[in-house]
Formats: sequence, structure tokens, C-alpha cells
Amino acid sequence: MTTPQQIETLIRAGLPCDHLHVEGADGRHFQAIIVSAKFSGLMRVAQHQLVYRALGDAMDSDIHALTMRTLTPEEWQAENG
Repeated sequence: MTTPQQIETLIRAGLPCDHLHVEGADGRHFQAIIVSAKFSGLMRVAQHQLVYRALGDAMDSDIHALTMRTLTPEEWQAENG
């Protein structure tokens, strides 16, 4: 069973993050908030593709669903002061 911590490790290994939080209780469905400067200037779909690339094969085998909220550091700062 995949844990939120394993997902965080995979994302951090493939994508520099200023903030990352992953939740999920059943081992297959997860929710993530991902803040990265790499998202700057990219459309949401391109941001999500960066995350999928970081997750690699886990997205095909271990993760059934990942709901993600991707933000730039500036967007995160504006929301969280």
C-alpha cells in the first residue's frame, strides 16, 4: 500500500518544492498541494504534467487517483500571507 509520505518522496525527488503536502487514507486515492517555482509561467496542465513525470511509474501502478493543487510560490504567498 502506498503512503502519502512515499508520494511526497517521489515528488520531491523529481521536482523542487517550496511546500508539499499529500494526504490519503486508503493507499490509492490522494490529494496534494504542491508549490514549486518550476510552475511559474506554465498552464495548469503543464504543471500537472511535471508532477506526473516526477511520480513516474507509480502513477500507473500504485496511485489510482491524485487530486492536486499546484501553485507558484507567489500564488502560495498571496493565499497564505
